[in-house]
Amino acid sequence: MERFRKNVKALRVRQTNAEVRLWRTLRNRRLARWKFRRQHAIDRYIVDFVTLDGKLIVEVDGATHSTEAELARDLGRTRVLESLGFHVIRVSNVDVYENIEGVQEMIALTLGSI
Repeated sequence: MERFRKNVKALRVRQTNAEVRLWRTLRNRRLARWKFRRQHAIDRYIVDFVTLDGKLIVEVDGATHSTEAELARDLGRTRVLESLGFHVIRVSNVDVYENIEGVQEMIALTLGSI
């Protein structure tokens, strides 16, 4: 568990620009009053953003999520998180940069349907 705490802290410091931008719109209950956490440990994974009340995980994917091996790893990770009762959505860095309002709307709509 101590290893996770160190990794979580390091990931918060080294957030990508896309994660920083999305965090600005999610923090302090700015999106439909849902409480989000960033770089939060769930099971054996550290997720980018999660609302525990809404059981929704938002992962921001950059260029490192494009090969077959990486996509397979992401799918396995998603299956484990979904088996724990979470709904997982993935957004690309490009979507965050070019369509942040659309990303917010998708998150809000997903939370409304859960």
